[in-house]
Amino acid sequence: MSLCKKNLNISLRLTSVVLAAALVGCSSNPSASGYDPQNPVSAASTTQSQSSQSSTSSEPATYEPVLERINEPVPLAEGHPNEYVVQVGDTLWDIAATFLKDPWFWPEIWYVNPDIQNPHLIYPGDVLGLIYIDGQARITNVRASTYRMSPQARVTPLSQAVTSIPFEDVAAFLSSGVVLEKGQADALPYLLETRGDHLIASAGNEIYVRGITGDAPSARYNIIHVGDKLVDPDDNRLIGYHGILIGEGSLRRTGDPATVALTKTVQEAIIGDRLLPAAVDVPLNFFPRAPSNNIDGRIIHVVGGVTLIGQYQVVVMNRGSGHGLSVGDVLSVFQSGSEIEDRFRGGKVRLPDEAAGTIMVFKTYDRISYGLVMEATDAIRIHDSVRNPT
Repeated sequence: MSLCKKNLNISLRLTSVVLAAALVGCSSNPSASGYDPQNPVSAASTTQSQSSQSSTSSEPATYEPVLERINEPVPLAEGHPNEYVVQVGDTLWDIAATFLKDPWFWPEIWYVNPDIQNPHLIYPGDVLGLIYIDGQARITNVRASTYRMSPQARVTPLSQAVTSIPFEDVAAFLSSGVVLEKGQADALPYLLETRGDHLIASAGNEIYVRGITGDAPSARYNIIHVGDKLVDPDDNRLIGYHGILIGEGSLRRTGDPATVALTKTVQEAIIGDRLLPAAVDVPLNFFPRAPSNNIDGRIIHVVGGVTLIGQYQVVVMNRGSGHGLSVGDVLSVFQSGSEIEDRFRGGKVRLPDEAAGTIMVFKTYDRISYGLVMEATDAIRIHDSVRNPT
């Protein structure tokens, strides 16, 4: 825990670097590093050189984070390899877990190879190697793949880079259920009236909507019914509402009110239902890290309504950006210890909380956040605790 806090600054810098690299795109023709896995390189032979780019150059700038030395060793995974070839479908978490006992230490031992173009992005076919610098373990991209550069294409799209978490699992949360933070729900566009002699609307009908601004015709929306109140179990304050997916629609005409055509419905839409953009607004390139603040919250909702929560399921927690949580933060899940009767001495005894898994935050609001269950070592349930990793 102390190690995570001590090296938080480097984690944040590396996260900024990854996002910056994603914006500028890929560069061409990576060169091999000459790495020998049987002879780990030393600090002297892997010293990074500074490089600069002209403002008129068509090539992206080189980003080189300052790597702080870690005084304590990062624990490696049992049976870790010296090299790993990145596979299609891998996530950053998968790769980190291959080398490290605790995957969220990845930013603190990632070493940028100056010989690799776009060294902060990882692609299928890249060869990652475990090296030692000043006696400390580091992981670096030792050989770039031809996936980045082929005779037919000069630039490989960024979409082919390895993401931090599986996109398909995250994208599903908008279509299977959502939680609306109170402030978010109040600000969303809403169904004002149905067109024609209809009290309710379904697929094939048009609805009038207020609050849509800036979107062009054909923009797509999810229609959400504002359901039951969501109360924070820690202080009994209203923090949001359960959202019920009603259907989908497409913007036909802008204005106030705008006209939206319902293209698919699973329930009838009624006055007051809210509209959410159908696009999934989730950053997928970031490094895992420990939160900057001490977090002690709870799981308050699981998308899909299941009782037991497993790997790659989306959960909602009663802690958000207002509590210091950010995208990429990693939290440990603890089963709440039950209260039992002491049959020997009498009285009630509360059993200790037990570790049950790991969650990575991928979207935050002020008082709530979405997280993806990365590991589930035991059954996880609503109202289980989430805390800083230990």
